[in-house]
Amino acid sequence: MMKSYHTSAGVCVYGHSDVFFSKDFIMRVLHLMAGASQGGAEVFFERLVTGLHQKGLPQHLVIRGEEAREKRLRASGLSLSTAPFWKPYFDIKTHLGIHKALKNFQPDIVMSWMSRAGAFCPTGNFVTVARLGGYYDLKYYKSCEYLIGNTQGIRKYFLEKGIREDKAFYLPNFVREEKAQPLSRKTYDTPENVPLLLALGRLHDDKAFDVLIRALPKIPNAHLWIGGAGPEDEKLKSLAREMGVFDRIRFLGWVQDPYPLYAACDIYVCPSRIEPLGNVVLEAWVNEKPTVVCASKGPAELIRNEENGLIVPLEDHDELATAINRILNDKILSGKIVKGGLQSYHSAYSQDRVLEIYLNFFQHIIEERQKSCAA
Repeated sequence: MMKSYHTSAGVCVYGHSDVFFSKDFIMRVLHLMAGASQGGAEVFFERLVTGLHQKGLPQHLVIRGEEAREKRLRASGLSLSTAPFWKPYFDIKTHLGIHKALKNFQPDIVMSWMSRAGAFCPTGNFVTVARLGGYYDLKYYKSCEYLIGNTQGIRKYFLEKGIREDKAFYLPNFVREEKAQPLSRKTYDTPENVPLLLALGRLHDDKAFDVLIRALPKIPNAHLWIGGAGPEDEKLKSLAREMGVFDRIRFLGWVQDPYPLYAACDIYVCPSRIEPLGNVVLEAWVNEKPTVVCASKGPAELIRNEENGLIVPLEDHDELATAINRILNDKILSGKIVKGGLQSYHSAYSQDRVLEIYLNFFQHIIEERQKSCAA
């Protein structure tokens, strides 16, 4: 039996104006997720569908097979099936799997995650929507009636590409809000009495860990934990040796749960050249850590300089080192930034707020479909 969900009266921040809803509604959402085993979009997908499930929203997930993810989602009580999500023109198995899910689940909304899932998005007697966490080629989303960007910048990109204003929406992310106990520094052979910096992300040129490594010689005694895996691993280690700081850096590999690392560090640093949003900034805020970012699009949208973080120019390791040293040497500034970050998170990105925004959005697009059919 389908559950109904009752929203409390509230403001939905998506789109070009505020929209108010306070109605009972019933709807069913089918999600198509073609993600990899690791990644920020994949983590948020799990978090969102689990939160919506807890709110009573009927959902079915068609995901690329990944054992650990399947186990977590099933343990949360979610209904799912798997598909390979290969190339759309040749992958009959995925098309059949989606068709079966449509027939059995009868969704009101089909929501695509990742470009490949967007390319598989079907059309029919339901509303189609895609959620984008980056500035991706919109040719993969031709079957999608609505596009969601998780930053205002991505929504602006939709408009610049010719998407109608009433079809382009901004819906923010949220992150896990429960804190963790700090990981012992002994785990990674790190002294107790030194400043500890943390940076997380795929070891890719976009993340600019090379800029942070070049800054480290100018941050006395500081140690750095880098959590992530990727193609730049050996290159970054070679650079650390070249800069004479290899003994002060720990390369942790991919970390499934970074919260004990946040709890252990003194400062979170996001040096990215390209960062559409920056979930790591939200996580640092929740974990009450002062944050320093380089001015890539996502973090630049989040950070108000000296209020909820420090922001420095892209590619500038000198300015990055200066900002980190400011926080290490100014406890008043550090405390102000921590307080401002936590306030920023709870005012705009909390789990309850974002779940309400998504539910309001789903209701809105169903009502728009009903109006269109009645016209």
